[in-house]
Amino acid sequence: MTEKTDIISQLEDRGLLGALAWAYTSAVTRTLDDYSEDAGYDAAWLGSTRFTLFRDRIDRVTSCGKYALQVGADSSEGLDLVHAELTEREIETMPQLPPDLVRRADLNHSPGWRIEDLRFLLASCAFGKIDSLPWPQKSPTKQLVAKQPNPEPEMTLFDDLVAEEVAGLLAIDDDALDLTTLVSAHSLDTVSQRRELVLGRPRLNDGGGDAWHWYVDLLGGPTTSGSRQLESPAPSAPDEVPDAQVRLRQRRAQQSQADDLR
Repeated sequence: MTEKTDIISQLEDRGLLGALAWAYTSAVTRTLDDYSEDAGYDAAWLGSTRFTLFRDRIDRVTSCGKYALQVGADSSEGLDLVHAELTEREIETMPQLPPDLVRRADLNHSPGWRIEDLRFLLASCAFGKIDSLPWPQKSPTKQLVAKQPNPEPEMTLFDDLVAEEVAGLLAIDDDALDLTTLVSAHSLDTVSQRRELVLGRPRLNDGGGDAWHWYVDLLGGPTTSGSRQLESPAPSAPDEVPDAQVRLRQRRAQQSQADDLR
């Protein structure tokens, strides 16, 4: 079984893929509803708002951030806050994940979420450019994630060399991540209102080339089976900080929002 098959099966069984698709669809719908060039909104507002609402919707559906429940609380508690400003359709289709399934796991102030031994971050992208997303132009945090080694490397000329010889030829990267970290990349074409959403393991593509070791399309690919949902049906398919700090959005975190959008 490949890493992609193993991870996607794990996340699909737990309902996370459908939750991400719901969160992004909700965020884009609200962003486009509010967007108006005549009112003075521009592309910067559009990108920032989409990112902010996507982060918020993920927190809602995973019971993280300001939507987190106290230990031992019933999963139905706090629904007024979770459902605030959502449409009836969004409430009806919102996946109901166990409140302790996912927790926030930010990386260098870039919003992140952890499920078991996996973390995922968010990254925006120009529409139609996900396959060639330029990681070297992204933030240092996203570059660090993209530098994770290929989980299934191809044979190289170094495979037959002893360890001492390889050590003299290959540079060792001192930076290490505490968790296997994936990225959910998203894009939007405001004219056609087409959107893209993927989740995968990025590849640092210095000099161009493929931006991923692998990814799955969350809007046109697999969705949640619903086996972990509590009541509501799943939606159809159509970027280490304690929660208290995330809720307060301290000044340092606010200053890093521009970095998060990259």
